[in-house]
Amino acid sequence: MPAATPLFHEYSQLAEHLPHIPLGEFPTPVENATCLADALGLRRLFIKRDDLSGRIYGGNKVRKLEFLLGDALRRDAREVVTVGFAGSNHTLATTIYAGQAGLASVSMLMPQPNAHYVQRNLLASHAFRAELHHYRNLTQLSLGMIGLNLRGMTCHARRPHYIPAGGSCPLGVVGYVNAALELRDQIRAGVLPEPDVIYVALGSMGTAAGLALGLHAAGVRSRIVAVRVIEERWAPRQQLFRLLCQTDALLRRFAPAFPQWDATQGNLVLRDDCLGEGYARFTADGVQAAELLQTHAGLPLNGAYSAKAFAALLTDARQSRLADKNVLFWNTYNSRDLSAVTSGVDYHQLPPPFHRYFEEDVQPLDRVAAAG
Repeated sequence: MPAATPLFHEYSQLAEHLPHIPLGEFPTPVENATCLADALGLRRLFIKRDDLSGRIYGGNKVRKLEFLLGDALRRDAREVVTVGFAGSNHTLATTIYAGQAGLASVSMLMPQPNAHYVQRNLLASHAFRAELHHYRNLTQLSLGMIGLNLRGMTCHARRPHYIPAGGSCPLGVVGYVNAALELRDQIRAGVLPEPDVIYVALGSMGTAAGLALGLHAAGVRSRIVAVRVIEERWAPRQQLFRLLCQTDALLRRFAPAFPQWDATQGNLVLRDDCLGEGYARFTADGVQAAELLQTHAGLPLNGAYSAKAFAALLTDARQSRLADKNVLFWNTYNSRDLSAVTSGVDYHQLPPPFHRYFEEDVQPLDRVAAAG
């Protein structure tokens, strides 16, 4: 089995039953952020570079899409439909990699606070041939899904293949179970010591769920600090543990030797104190965290997601909670440059409801970050 799928190497039955196509570049590297650790008074700080997970577009979605698009192809789908907010990294990643797999992609998007990354993702989605639809709320989106299903049945005698928000369903979560085993192999190879604590953003919850399940199975005792970046109503706590149990059941169905999830082990902690005013609303702490990582490590963060996770790490470091710890920041934000893709796209080519993201100001803290 290829090194990119240690889960299949360890549990060969899963390779026979779980759909998978290679899309990313794995294992992603681990960077020893010595200068940044010194600046923060940490013993050791490492960064898991999932921002480099794909040659064209990185981030945490690629790992999930290897399984989700594999499933679409196994089901002989012609197009995939997925949902998100206007600046969704997930819908953009789905568009890019669905196209590589020969599938058409439809993005169903709802409004969100404006930011420069929203503009970039919309332009890139158009450049990669996404079919973009705008919906004012969940009710409209649900009606739109009915319309897309009817269109699929009329044109292709089948519904389009649906991928949930963030790719966070049991099959998508498997991508981060695999990532946890990848990290274990890097620990064994001496790339880094076993982390005492791992910081990661919590949005649609699949990344944190997969890491918790995979690290438990791998015997890695790291504590995962999952930093909430979206309101509880969109990502309820009980859904996280439902995902854990459902993914564990899926894996154990085909590989009975896979360890059963133990909810009492406590390797997953949710942090709710870095959300700020809500989803996609930048925070002063997040902007400061992004500037610090850019200065010391040359890595961009997203004010809506990864910057809030790193802000939690900074808070704990400044309060001397991490001085004697080996700390890992799992970077889930794409760092591949899309400027060559977006430079030739005129926003007027987008459906009219998206034009406002180019004609209205971005939120004030995003202007501060851009100026800095």
